[in-house]
Amino acid sequence: MAAGGAALGGFAVARNLFAGGAFDNRAAPAAGSRPAGARRYIEMERSGELTRREQALWDLYSPCRLCPRLCGANRSAGRAGICSSPGELRVASFGRAFNIDRPIAGTRGTGAVFMSNCNLLCVFCQNWQIAHRGDGAVISHTDLANIMLDLQRIGCHNISYVTPTHMVPHIVTALRIAIARGFNLPLVFNTSAYESLEMVQLLDGIVDIYMPDFKFQDAAIAARFTHGAPDYPLHAAAAIKEMHRQVGGFQTVDGIGQRGLIIVHLVMPENLAGTDVFVRWVVSELGRDTFVTIMDQYRPMFRANDFPPLDRRITAAEFAQAKRWAREAGLHNFH
Repeated sequence: MAAGGAALGGFAVARNLFAGGAFDNRAAPAAGSRPAGARRYIEMERSGELTRREQALWDLYSPCRLCPRLCGANRSAGRAGICSSPGELRVASFGRAFNIDRPIAGTRGTGAVFMSNCNLLCVFCQNWQIAHRGDGAVISHTDLANIMLDLQRIGCHNISYVTPTHMVPHIVTALRIAIARGFNLPLVFNTSAYESLEMVQLLDGIVDIYMPDFKFQDAAIAARFTHGAPDYPLHAAAAIKEMHRQVGGFQTVDGIGQRGLIIVHLVMPENLAGTDVFVRWVVSELGRDTFVTIMDQYRPMFRANDFPPLDRRITAAEFAQAKRWAREAGLHNFH
């Protein structure tokens, strides 16, 4: 999950929304003018292409091939894969969020929608109640469309789906409902990057902004600290390159992101994340102007105390070294 911090919103609020109530928008200025633009997903809906993509994504859903685990779970029959998600659409929480990169949050916030469960399952998960325990509520596609439309109405700059991989077909179905009712915000895909390449390719034109983590560069480390995913570095690299092919460098209008790629990298104790390797990969494969967020927010959570050195926060020296590696690699646009 690329965005740090606790889950937002709640289903006490959701019940009001579905009944036609309003979000409390005192936390941010009024929306003012919003540059709607011609979203590609709207053009795809008009041409029928979005319907075709939706069906192709549902085909990947059962037997499930949405992520590199290729578990083949019959989710249409209610069978859950490693992500513990059966056939229902399950959302943990939603609301306006500011604890994310400034070009995404802006002055009015991102409309963050946290999906329940996860397909990577890191032992140090910062939101383990959602990702591992699966906290949340089962809702309908119309409910999710209502969430998107209400977050647009209160002035959020975009809709940010957090940990969306295992719920992508549901999201696209809800998007089509929302489009018919005037939805036009940029869609942000905030993910661990553990995606099947076929699924990411089907999102071309649907997602405006990709915000993948790139957590690990070493297969053995990835296997130890996820739910047995030694292939994480390989698949994350392929997925991120495809994301970059689709949306290119990060683009803004009046300082607010409209399209492009932001890679998020969490610095970890004793360089377990392979930051030095990561920054060189970015420059070599994507270019030195790639927008990269290097984060120092790691803290021991969930089962981290059982996996030293994950049982401690990083030091100031470790974070300073990470930034030196970025500069030495030639990255121009890291934060």
